[in-house]
Amino acid sequence: MTFNGAIAVLVIPAVSAAVLAALPGYRTTARLNVFAALLTFLAALSLVFERPQPGPYLLVDDLNNVFIVLTTFVAFTTSVFSASYIGHELDSGRLTPTFLRFYHAMYQVLMFAMNLALVANNIGLMWVAIELATLTTVLMVGIYRTHEALEAAWKYFILGSVGIALALFGTILIYMAARPVIGEGPEAMVWTVLITRAASFDPALLNVAFVFLLLGYGTKVGLAPLHAWLPDAHAEGPTPISAVLSGLLLNVALYALLRFKMLLAANPEALAPGPLMITMGLISLIFASFMLYRRRDIKRMFAYSSIEHMGIIAFAFGMGGPLANFAGLLHMTMHSLTKSAIFFAVGHIAQVKGTQHMPDIRGLTVSHPVLGWGLVFGVVAIAGLPPMGIFMTEFLIVTTTFARHPVLAVALGLSLLVALGALLLRLNGLAFGDPHGSAAPAKASFVPIFAHFALVFVAGIWLPPALVSWFQNVASLLS
Repeated sequence: MTFNGAIAVLVIPAVSAAVLAALPGYRTTARLNVFAALLTFLAALSLVFERPQPGPYLLVDDLNNVFIVLTTFVAFTTSVFSASYIGHELDSGRLTPTFLRFYHAMYQVLMFAMNLALVANNIGLMWVAIELATLTTVLMVGIYRTHEALEAAWKYFILGSVGIALALFGTILIYMAARPVIGEGPEAMVWTVLITRAASFDPALLNVAFVFLLLGYGTKVGLAPLHAWLPDAHAEGPTPISAVLSGLLLNVALYALLRFKMLLAANPEALAPGPLMITMGLISLIFASFMLYRRRDIKRMFAYSSIEHMGIIAFAFGMGGPLANFAGLLHMTMHSLTKSAIFFAVGHIAQVKGTQHMPDIRGLTVSHPVLGWGLVFGVVAIAGLPPMGIFMTEFLIVTTTFARHPVLAVALGLSLLVALGALLLRLNGLAFGDPHGSAAPAKASFVPIFAHFALVFVAGIWLPPALVSWFQNVASLLS
């Protein structure tokens, strides 16, 4: 494969990470981090128009193109937010210049790992990339070196390692199923070869493999009851990492799961993976919806909101069919944009108020109008109220479920209403009333927050025909 966008989205963050690890000075590293993220996003955009031939290790198709463009865009806007956020952490003494250099280098390593997982044509290489992303985020979650941050990092490391070990066992079983048909060697792990020969694989091995893969990668997606690491990692790590976790890394694990779902669908004798994903998705949605009422930490609350929405997305892909898959893809995109923007706002709110404890945060629309109304807009969007993009995707998911399984549609709709009530209840205290705590001005870049919200708002009203056609094509592939 000649040098192209697929290689560029790997080379740029890898080289940038090495440079950032050596450079002193916060402002220099922050600016380079933003510049590297921008270059990676531009390289990803080139893949929309350029489709290099797949090789034994790298692949670009319609499915991973959606994930690559979304991942690099949110990574770029998060790097812009991170520049102002992390500068405050340095000024307040929570981080030292050495840790800041480490942070920016690890940010690019994380981008490299996620991009590698998305463009990998080898299922073993994809597993390695997701494991690298896990280890990188473990280091970043514990960067504050407080007792709570280290505990969260260790919990993430232990549970993530268990999940990734299960995923490894599932990957090995896929190789064992392919070996009698394709033969030994790396070719039996190449995705483009596997999908063309999957109909001849042993269905029993495929069935067992998918159970392990669902549990393994489902841990990384944050599906209940495999979610225990997620609230702690969001609450204790730097807020830019919370945005990356919710907006990007969960999607990467979901992408891996969708690849293997397609593999099972290509074998007529294998079990249908849809009911398993529907079950775990609905359990996650119901569980997270009720848990939202019990949260007192603002970042933990939105972490449970991420579990809820990943449950909705897993449910949609489990339902299958062109409409449900289209709605799942669009919901994943809207959730990534909305949730990352919410974490941008929450990060600056926690800095100006000096706390993440919700009873100590009141009247934001009075004390900090831009942040307060930004949070209001974000909650309205993530709760699925019109005219936001998530309202449209949830409407599509509920209606297609009602047409096929009315009982499931009732459970889905009631769970969404429970989550809506919890979010609006918390928002009332956070945004309105007499302000509590510090009224210091926020030294923040608001451009990433409102850029995301603008996209979500426009998507709820109008979608470009080219985007609709692209997502419809991917939805048909997944079907």
